[in-house]
Amino acid sequence: MKKDKAVKIIQAALRKGRKTLSEYEAKQVLAAYDIPVSREVLVKDKARLDAALGKIGFPLVMKGCSADIAHKTEKGLIHVDIRTVTEARKAFRDIMAGLEGFDGGALIQEMIKGRRELVMGLTRDPQFGPCVMFGLGGIFTEILRDVSFRRAPLTLRDAREMMQDIKGRKILDAVRGMEAADADTLAQMLINLGQIGLDFDSVMEIDLNPVILSGAKPVVVDALMVVAG
Repeated sequence: MKKDKAVKIIQAALRKGRKTLSEYEAKQVLAAYDIPVSREVLVKDKARLDAALGKIGFPLVMKGCSADIAHKTEKGLIHVDIRTVTEARKAFRDIMAGLEGFDGGALIQEMIKGRRELVMGLTRDPQFGPCVMFGLGGIFTEILRDVSFRRAPLTLRDAREMMQDIKGRKILDAVRGMEAADADTLAQMLINLGQIGLDFDSVMEIDLNPVILSGAKPVVVDALMVVAG
């Protein structure tokens, strides 16, 4: 079963005494729960870089990926809109130099295009247990704090109400030539996030930001998952 993979990833992290999963690991857990994530390949060896570039294709994004580094932007570990092999090789060298001393590699990721960014997440409340969050993403997450919460498990009605609870809900509508967001997929993503929290008492927090609307389809572009034994 696909969910067995999620169990193995989380248990392996806990055995090592880690508090977070790497972005790559977190997305593998999400994918096991049918949550759409960006296509990507983790590369630790320069000899495997060209094959990964061919698999993902240009343009692409390259990120430093380590469970020990949560904030990649501040450390210069994110390179976007890479369009040539030469650019990719330079970005790879820079990232691996920046990761020196850390266990990790370079995440070769498809570049998801879309002007609308959402945030989804999960937090474990001491009183209510796992609670799912939805709102406006990207730079607006901390500025506007336009989010809604529901306690897991979520019904389809709960998930749809969450999407309508935010002030910026019109971002999900057809607007300025952009098609309406796939509300069914968004709702199922929220339901499945709640299920992860129910299935794993060790998952304390999940932060998916941004979730980009590529046309109508939501795709998780960045993910953080906090765990505790």
